[in-house]
Amino acid sequence: MKKVLIFYASYGGGHLSAAKSILKYITEHYTNVEAEMVDCMKYINKPIEKVTTGAYREMAKKAPKLWGKVYTSSKKGLLSKISKDSNKLMARKLNHLLQEKKPDFVISTHPFSSQMVSYLKKKGEFNCTLATIMTDFAMHKQWLIGHEYTEYFFISNEAMKQDIVEYGVSKDKIFVTGIPMSDRFFENFEDKKIYEMFELDPNKKVILFFGGGEFGLGKERTTQILRVFIQKVPNYQIVAVSGKNKKMKEVFEQLVSENHAQNRVRVLGFTDKVPELMHIASLVVTKPGGLTTTESLASTLPMVIINPIPGQEEENAEFLVKNGVGVWIKKGDSPEEVITNLFASDELEKMKKNTEKFTKQYSTKTICEMLLNNI
Repeated sequence: MKKVLIFYASYGGGHLSAAKSILKYITEHYTNVEAEMVDCMKYINKPIEKVTTGAYREMAKKAPKLWGKVYTSSKKGLLSKISKDSNKLMARKLNHLLQEKKPDFVISTHPFSSQMVSYLKKKGEFNCTLATIMTDFAMHKQWLIGHEYTEYFFISNEAMKQDIVEYGVSKDKIFVTGIPMSDRFFENFEDKKIYEMFELDPNKKVILFFGGGEFGLGKERTTQILRVFIQKVPNYQIVAVSGKNKKMKEVFEQLVSENHAQNRVRVLGFTDKVPELMHIASLVVTKPGGLTTTESLASTLPMVIINPIPGQEEENAEFLVKNGVGVWIKKGDSPEEVITNLFASDELEKMKKNTEKFTKQYSTKTICEMLLNNI
């Protein structure tokens, strides 16, 4: 029986989602493999994990520009060195778990765990096959610290591979598989049932509008953009998702009422039916987190990008625009002008066609088979 440890950290949902997807696939398809998922930061020190994840959420929500500076500084300079050195110290604690579990493979979906395990391998304190799954669409150097001791890098796109090779990583270690995601997005849904579930008109196309989730970033700007969609794209129906943000849900409902749009706009709070909604949608409006971006591309959905957090989300936004699969409504842009131009041309159709280049529907399966099929 071979053992696999899957490390993640709770800084954003993409790391956890990728880890869950890998665990589920291994559990269901490999009877000769024992797999376990561990939050590396929580294992090392629960108080530190609580403080740092809380700080990330508060900064992303209340001071996104500051978070952007932190993100940029962590690529190089003093903050990068502090991060690297602190991970070396924390690696000693993580080593206790590795010595106890003795995994044959470590799969890491966060740069911190990749750094810690590669450091222990460098020091000769532990040996295993280390695979890093990068959960965004642009390279960040924190993922690559200790790359000499990492056997596999699984990434989202070819341009990213070129950047990583130029950084100095052997191209033989880098595999463009896409980011692991829930297999629910690949179920054979019945359109009719989904339209009925949400009381939608099966004869009208659907815009899926995400309002910022737990952060609820740029509430006024988000409301302004939703208003434009309601007023300027009347031949589409809209599903507006506010997530767990109750205030945002109230604002959405008020906006729908003011525009007498109850017959073609559905406002939802938290929903676990995102795969179903993406299946019937023609367009998604969202901030470009790694997870939502992955899900949208896998569903061949063009994206209108709003309110990206400075740092990795802005880099994701730049990737989407550059590759013709997204339109970014920036701070100084007129939402009315951007949205009107989008629907007045065949741009949406072109964007949808372009998403096919990035649709990696079997990323989880590919990664697991590359790592485990020779056992």
